[in-house]
Amino acid sequence: MDLKKLNPMQRKAAETLEGPLLIIAGAGSGKTRTMTFRIANLMAHGVPPRSIMALTFTNKAAREMLERVAELVGEDAQQAWIGTFHSICVRILRRDIEKLGYQRSFVIYDEDDQQRILRDIYKQLDQDEKQLPVREMRAIISDAKNRLLTADEWFKESHKDFRSQRIHDIFTMYDQRLRKANALDFDDIISHTLQLLVDHPPVMQYYRDRFKYVHVDEYQDTNFAQYSLVRLFTEESRNLCVVGDDDQSIYGWRGADVRNILEFKKDFPDAVVIKLEQNYRSTSTILDASNQLIANNTGRMDKKLWTEDEEGEPIRFYDAVDERGEGAWVCERIRRLRKLEKVQYSEMAVL
Repeated sequence: MDLKKLNPMQRKAAETLEGPLLIIAGAGSGKTRTMTFRIANLMAHGVPPRSIMALTFTNKAAREMLERVAELVGEDAQQAWIGTFHSICVRILRRDIEKLGYQRSFVIYDEDDQQRILRDIYKQLDQDEKQLPVREMRAIISDAKNRLLTADEWFKESHKDFRSQRIHDIFTMYDQRLRKANALDFDDIISHTLQLLVDHPPVMQYYRDRFKYVHVDEYQDTNFAQYSLVRLFTEESRNLCVVGDDDQSIYGWRGADVRNILEFKKDFPDAVVIKLEQNYRSTSTILDASNQLIANNTGRMDKKLWTEDEEGEPIRFYDAVDERGEGAWVCERIRRLRKLEKVQYSEMAVL
């Protein structure tokens, strides 16, 4: 495997094949490239492709990773399990979910399905949606399942008041409705996979024996259920490679726990930690500013992004009086760039 295309730290990560590995990958540092070369290098060292798993958060990321690995090793890439947490778990459940009392033909309910069921339950219980919005109820159920709590376990942690009792009752009826319909919601996909592995040791052993090398992308975005799943898979082999950046943790509101990446060395004291700090996306001016800003964060891993690229244009800061003034300034800036500097609209972005 030719690793000369990688920078020194990327190459070190791609060559570290055994044991727990934490790759701290700053924005624009080539993390996907590094992970794909590492997977390809495992195969080059004789690891069967079917023994490799890579977990991502989006179908796009999984698709890109699979395509890049295929470019390096050919059709063998198809034998590795590279997919989202949910797609990998669905594959596992399709094989053995009958052990949990479901049929293999189970259906997956989306957000609209969930809200429809909850509204039916509200009508049955004469529950006023103004007092307990359906979206809030759905979020409570999702949070509980991401923490691997049943309705009863959730209630034990609650204030145990009338509202909590009503939430518990709706939660219980919701799960009963799903089971009766042979259906899972998105959170069930992870939690039921965990239940299957824990309650049926032969199933867990099958996957531990098969997947000796596990990779996780965007590790800072994992919640408790996903973290628990990864730990189960790798408890024996300990060949776990996680890639992420605590500075990019923005999904705490949906259950992501940045401590999973911050405490990786606590989970695996012998873990190798490699930092990818060379940036290929931004100018040094932007990186210098971002480094100064993020340095004010507490409880973060020390890192400093740098680039070999040019200094670039200075960053402009405009302090508008109000939202309308802000919008007007942005529109005028776009107009001037297009008219005077001939910049294409496709080259502009507003965040």
